[in-house]
Amino acid sequence: MSEALTSPHNPRVQAIVALRDRRGREEAGRILVEGGREVLRALYAGVAVETVFVADIGCRTAECAAALELAARRGAEVVRLGERAFERAAFGERAEGILAVAVPPPTTLGALAGPLPAEPLLVVLEGVEKPGNLGAVLRSADGAGADAVIVTSGGTDLFNPNAIRASLGTIFHVPLASATAAEAVTWLREHAIRIVAARVDAAADYTATDLRGAVAIALGSEASGLSDAFTGPDVIGVRLPMLGIADSLNVSVAAAVLLYEARRQRG
Repeated sequence: MSEALTSPHNPRVQAIVALRDRRGREEAGRILVEGGREVLRALYAGVAVETVFVADIGCRTAECAAALELAARRGAEVVRLGERAFERAAFGERAEGILAVAVPPPTTLGALAGPLPAEPLLVVLEGVEKPGNLGAVLRSADGAGADAVIVTSGGTDLFNPNAIRASLGTIFHVPLASATAAEAVTWLREHAIRIVAARVDAAADYTATDLRGAVAIALGSEASGLSDAFTGPDVIGVRLPMLGIADSLNVSVAAAVLLYEARRQRG
């Protein structure tokens, strides 16, 4: 490794900071991955990590050290940052001494078809804007063994650093796609995947609905729910009982409840 970059105004440090914004990521065609566990999971998933930036004082966790070693072995550039430079590049107090710049994985619907099993369990999110909610849904999808997550209709940009962090790096393990709601619904129907739509006014209780077979669980934002794209005679509406004064759960909590009910039914 060359001498550490010490200035927070160094162009390479400024380029890292720019990747915090969606526009910066889109212009550069790169994403920012922070934390030893997250970088390590990106590497395990085969994500193309180009550069690893490590604090000059060294790694602070075993996962950071493992990620640094694996990235270097795979040919990533390793750059040391002095304390002030790393503080400028890293986010908040959570920094573990490592962050990476990587090429984002493909997120087209076409890329999902190959790895899907015969009876997939999918999650579809419509209009979910908060990166933390997307990350939390991905974490639940990973835990419940879902086969993919599809984000539709202008939701959060998929690889926002907050989404990566909230997912604990599972964003690189669960296949992820982005499309319009109409494209997603058409794709699901073409692949004979039943749509189960979570709605506060649905008649059927979620535990009384068959969630086996090829199923996509669709959830909307807490503010506006699902659009009319997720209606039709072949769309099954389900509700989660709400016994207090609130009319809905956080979307990530609702996703977790429905995913684990599907997992229970599937044995």
